Amino acid sequence: MIKSLLIANRGEIACRIIRTARDMGVRTIAVYSDADAKALHVREADEAVHIGPSPATESYLVGEKILAAAKETGAEAIHPGYGFLSENADFAQAVIDAGLIWVGPKPDSIRAMGLKDAAKTLMDNAGVPTTPGYIGDNQDADYLAEQAEKIGYPVLIKAVAGGGGKGMRKVDAAADFADSLVSCQREAAASFGNDIVLIEKWIESPRHIEVQVFGDSHGNVVHLFERDCSLQRRHQKVIEEAPAPGMDEATREAVCGAAVRAAKAVDYEGAGTIEFIADGSEGLRADRIWFMEMNTRLQVEHPVTEEITGVDLVEWQLRVASGEPIPVQQEELSIDGWAIEARLYAEDPASGFLPSMGPLDSLILDDRWARIETGVEEGDNVSPFYDPMIAKVISHESDRQEAINALKKALQYSAISPIHTNKGFLFECLDNSRFASADLDTGLIVAAGKQLISKEIPVPAAINAAAWRYRMDYSDWETDNRSLVNGLFGFRLNTEKKVTITLWCDGMAYEGNIKKGKTLASTYPGPGEEIIVTERGQDYLFSTSPLVSAGTAAISDGAILSPMPGKIIAVNVAAGDSVTKGQKLLTLEAMKMEHSLVAPFDGVVAELNAELDAQVSEGSLLVEIDAGDEAD
Repeated sequence: MIKSLLIANRGEIACRIIRTARDMGVRTIAVYSDADAKALHVREADEAVHIGPSPATESYLVGEKILAAAKETGAEAIHPGYGFLSENADFAQAVIDAGLIWVGPKPDSIRAMGLKDAAKTLMDNAGVPTTPGYIGDNQDADYLAEQAEKIGYPVLIKAVAGGGGKGMRKVDAAADFADSLVSCQREAAASFGNDIVLIEKWIESPRHIEVQVFGDSHGNVVHLFERDCSLQRRHQKVIEEAPAPGMDEATREAVCGAAVRAAKAVDYEGAGTIEFIADGSEGLRADRIWFMEMNTRLQVEHPVTEEITGVDLVEWQLRVASGEPIPVQQEELSIDGWAIEARLYAEDPASGFLPSMGPLDSLILDDRWARIETGVEEGDNVSPFYDPMIAKVISHESDRQEAINALKKALQYSAISPIHTNKGFLFECLDNSRFASADLDTGLIVAAGKQLISKEIPVPAAINAAAWRYRMDYSDWETDNRSLVNGLFGFRLNTEKKVTITLWCDGMAYEGNIKKGKTLASTYPGPGEEIIVTERGQDYLFSTSPLVSAGTAAISDGAILSPMPGKIIAVNVAAGDSVTKGQKLLTLEAMKMEHSLVAPFDGVVAELNAELDAQVSEGSLLVEIDAGDEAD
C-alpha cells in the first residue's frame, strides 16, 4: 500500500483526498501557491510545499514543480484530483518515469480518450453506440457543410480537443453553417491549439447520462451505475444525481454494459467516467443513448455515486494504484436510495453569475441533511485565481423526493456573507416543477429563465424576519432545538404586536414589520451586529445602520468599481460620451472569464480610469457616470 501521497491539486478535492488518505494511514503532502498559503488543504495535510505564484499557469499547472515537491518530501505517489494536470498524459508519464506511482489511468488510456474524434472511432470499433455524425480528416468548409446537410439540421459543430463547452456551436440552418464553423474553429484554436472539428446530430431533448467505471491492473472493470447531470448552465453542470430518473433495469444494463466495454477498449485502470447523451423525448431508451466522451479522472460529482453504493472511490484509487485488485465483483454492487449534489459557488446570479470575491466572514454550512465537501472555512478568502467553488452539498435519502427535500433544507439552513453565492439559485432549481417531476434536459435552466434567479431586493418575509430578530422579545418566539446549528436556526414568531423598524441591506433602506411570520433561518445578532436572514436559500445581510458596498456605489452614484482583480481587455467608451442604461462600458478578464461592466443608468462618462491591457485591483474606480440631465 502507498505510504505517502502528494496531492497535485487544491480546494475541496484536495481536502477530500486528504481525508481518505489519513483514514488509511497514508502520509499526505499538499502543494500550494502564494494565494493558497493559508488554505484549508494546506492546514489539513501532514506536510505542504510552496510551488509558486498565484496564477495556476505558474504553480498548479507546472509539472516540473509538482515533481520537485514530490522528490523534496519523499512522496511515493501523486494524486492529481480533477482539473489542472489530471488528464495530462505527458505529466502522467513524467510521474511514472520519475519512479513514482501515478494515481490514475495509464498515459496511453488518457491519450486514447483525449481527442473526441479518435475516441469516437475507437468506441465504434468496440461496439459502443455513438451519436450520428461526421468525423474525418477532410476539414474543408464546403465538405463539412455537405456532411451537415447529410446528417440533417440542427447539427452541433464540436472541436475534437474541446471541453467545458468551448469550441461548440449549434447550427439550426444551412445558411448559418459557414459563420458558425469559422467561429467554432477560431475559439478551438485559441483555447486548445487545435481547430479540427467534428459534426454531430443535434439532440432536441438532450439528457446528460454518465456511468462511473473502475478498472484495475488485473484486467477487471466494473461500473458503479449511472448519474444524471442534465441540469446545466452554459454546458457546466449545476446539479447532479444518482441514479438517473426514469432509468429502467434493461436500459441501465445496456448503458452500463456499453460503459464497461468502452473502458476495456482502452485497457483502463482507476476511476473514470463514460459520458453519454440521451434523447429524452420518449424517455430513456437504450437505442437513443450515445457515447459522448470519457473523462479519465475522478469527477466533481463522484460523491453521489459514493452515497448510493457505499464505496469510497478515493480509497479504491489508492488501492488499485498500489497494485491491488478492485475490492468487489460487479454482482456485489447495488443501488441504495437516491443522492443529489449541488455545486455551491461564490457568484452572483442576479449579475449574470459574475464571480464574487473576498472574505468569508460568515460561512455556516449545514451538514445535518447533507454531506458537505469544501476547501474553505469561515475567515478564508475566495480567490480570483481559481474556480470560485465554496462547497459541494450532497443529500442521500431513500427516494428522489426525500433527497430533494433534504438538499433544500441544507441550503436553507446555511448562511454565507458578505460575498454573493448561487445558493438561492440552487434552491430554485431544486424547487422547479420540471425538475421535481424529473422532466429533465440540458435546456431546463435556459427555459426557466429569470424565475430561477432570486430577487435582488429582499423579499418581505426576509425583511420582516430581520426586523423581528433585532427587536426580539424572548417571550415572543419559539424554536425547535433540532434547528440549531452553528449559530443558525429556524424560528417562528408568535406575537400579535406589530412594530416597524428601518433596516439596511446592500445600502438600501427597508421598513420591516415585527409580526407573525413563517419559519426562517437566521443568524443570532449581538449588539450592533449585522444579521443574515435566509429565504428560499437566498442570503440577505441586514444592519440597523447603512451598509454601502462596492456594488451599491455603482448603482447609487455612478461609480463603476472593479468587482475583482483582473485585466482590462476592452474599453468601449471615452470621457464625455453619453451612455444609456445597460450600455457596455468595458470588459474585464478575470478567473478565465470575460465580465462586461455596464452603465447603471443614462448619463455621461464623467471620469474614465480604465486603460486597455491594464491590471486593476478589486474596488478600483474604473468609470464614473454622471446622471446630469441625461437621467431626467
